[in-house]
Amino acid sequence: MKTLGNILWFVFAGLWLALGYALAGLVLCITIIGIPFGVQAFKLAAFTLWPFGKTVVASPEGGCLEVGANVVWLVLVGWELFLAHLAAGVLLCITIIGFPFGIQAFKLSALSLWPFGRSIVPIDSLSPDAVVTHSVPT
Repeated sequence: MKTLGNILWFVFAGLWLALGYALAGLVLCITIIGIPFGVQAFKLAAFTLWPFGKTVVASPEGGCLEVGANVVWLVLVGWELFLAHLAAGVLLCITIIGFPFGIQAFKLSALSLWPFGRSIVPIDSLSPDAVVTHSVPT
């Protein structure tokens, strides 16, 4: 089921959203300071292409550096990617078939605003004590 979901997601929204993340990643990698933000954008692009069967968990470490990186991300590219996810979600929710994918786009929009301090892992590899911050149905 997750393979079918990933294929339909890829066709309807995943490719376009991943291209947005990839473009943001390329722009962010122009400077040395922006490389960590570009790497994060490329990770999110891969997750946006094939989200079903994976989940996002909160990393136990963090602190003020994580918050600072998220604020910089939000100002530079986060809000644009958030709006792209919202637009995709609204367009997908127009039809009954696209409604579950629209909900998925809305879930991913929150991740596009505040991505640092999160790890993308396969659902099968989760331990019982993992803190899931974003879940994608299998």
